[in-house]
Amino acid sequence: MKNSLPGKINSKNLDKRNDIVYYVASTLERSVKPVADFDERRPIYLQIVELICRRVARGELPPGARLPSLRDLSQEMAVNPNTVQRAYQELERLGVAATKRGQGTFVAEIPDLVARLRRELAVRAANNYLRELESLGFSPADALRFLAERTKEGDDDLVGGGSTERK
Repeated sequence: MKNSLPGKINSKNLDKRNDIVYYVASTLERSVKPVADFDERRPIYLQIVELICRRVARGELPPGARLPSLRDLSQEMAVNPNTVQRAYQELERLGVAATKRGQGTFVAEIPDLVARLRRELAVRAANNYLRELESLGFSPADALRFLAERTKEGDDDLVGGGSTERK
């Protein structure tokens, strides 16, 4: 009986057992590699932009920090390098990143960059919160009341040394 493998691979291409083991192992590695959980309704490059902006706003990527290479980030996120390139171009357009020829892409060293990003992300989160509550039939005044109540609960938890879990 002739030794053959299914699909386009045949025994002539893989004449050693080690080659077969390598092929199977590398295929399995690619198939189980964690992939970023992207929202299929939005372009991936914009989600990468948002992810990097969040990391800058949190201080995980300080101004002047080198961003991962296109290839490294594309492999880490399991996306096409062109997608990462487009994200980096958008970050440059927004003034969040700067590319230094031959050195890579870096977080821009702009005064108040982190504060600006934190504010923009906070405004976006507030808008999402208001939109969600309005879709449930609540008014903006209700939204403020819910926040005030939650903040008070948090203060009580801190003073009493109790859990921060909702009651």
